[in-house]
Amino acid sequence: MILDTNALSALVDGDAAIRPHLSGADRVAIPVIVLGEFRYGIAQSGHWKTYDAWLNEYLADFEILPITDATTTSYVDVRLALKKAGTPIPANDAWIAALALEHRLAVLTRDKHFDAVPGLQRREW
Repeated sequence: MILDTNALSALVDGDAAIRPHLSGADRVAIPVIVLGEFRYGIAQSGHWKTYDAWLNEYLADFEILPITDATTTSYVDVRLALKKAGTPIPANDAWIAALALEHRLAVLTRDKHFDAVPGLQRREW
């Protein structure tokens, strides 16, 4: 399972509804893009010390997915399919989708626009 930024935020904020999705997953991964978005968000938060402390304590428990040459091929496929269908999604989410497809993992997110990505499994809590 891949955590989208809103799922990572919910986890860090202690949203109990997200826990069952994570406990049943074989893999729980955070794309490097999500980590960047999350760090950007917490840098602007009045609670950044709390969030940063959480990352320092728990980030090692997750697999961090980097962008590789293989990811770029998946990214092109995602972007072209969405363009052809007339259903573009934000660029960072296209990268997250590409990683999900590359690693054959579902994305845990509340962003419904991931449903437009062919072959992508989206989970919601």
